[in-house]
Amino acid sequence: MEPSGEFVQSLARGLTVIRAFSGDRPALTLTDVADATQLSRATARRFLLTLEQLGYVRTDGKLFSLTPRVLELGYSYLSSLGLPEIIAPHLETLAHDIQESASAAVLDGGDIVYIARVAGRKIMRVQITVGTRFPAYATSMGRVLLAALPESDARHVLESSPREALTPFTKTSIDDILAELASIRHNGYALLDQELELGLRSLAVPVHDSHGNVVAAVNVSTVAGGTVEETTSLIRDRLQQTATDISCDLASRPA
Repeated sequence: MEPSGEFVQSLARGLTVIRAFSGDRPALTLTDVADATQLSRATARRFLLTLEQLGYVRTDGKLFSLTPRVLELGYSYLSSLGLPEIIAPHLETLAHDIQESASAAVLDGGDIVYIARVAGRKIMRVQITVGTRFPAYATSMGRVLLAALPESDARHVLESSPREALTPFTKTSIDDILAELASIRHNGYALLDQELELGLRSLAVPVHDSHGNVVAAVNVSTVAGGTVEETTSLIRDRLQQTATDISCDLASRPA
């Protein structure tokens, strides 16, 4: 989409600088930021120093890193939804009952963003916290959320997203993923077996608001042991009941 005449380029660049940091790259040099954002060193430096003065970035004179204040940028959005506060107690109960990790996420472009998480036994190499992002095409929650979109919109998201094989089992073909989405719409859940990480299996279901719209997804992650049918039979009904309970709470909250 072409920027309109009211597009504020400096704001867009500032946000690009913030997004240059990640869990894999929490501390960056000026050159790192310039390379990641395709800005000149002088421009990147101005943005970094501005963000430092505003309290969103700190530096030791060589390396720059984000401060916790950055969380404020997303907290207002999450609070306005009311989702984390409603979902968290249900995930706590679910994780306790089945002794596995339980999570919730929303769709943001081609990624999912975690809005709640209760960790069980450690099964992933990557630490997951609120705000963690993963590619939607390779996650059970991402596929549930993509399946809630019209097929043309889901195809557009997939076409606009890099799709790399994260493991030997990752589906990257758009047609293959769209076929999976059709199956998810029919079955009401998504099960991914070692597509995001070897040894990891996850099952996800949608969460609906009072109008029947899918507003989030919840999942359970477990070790890829036994058959996928066994995993489904052990987890699906309990997970779907959790999603139903969350949806009921969403519907009953004051308008």
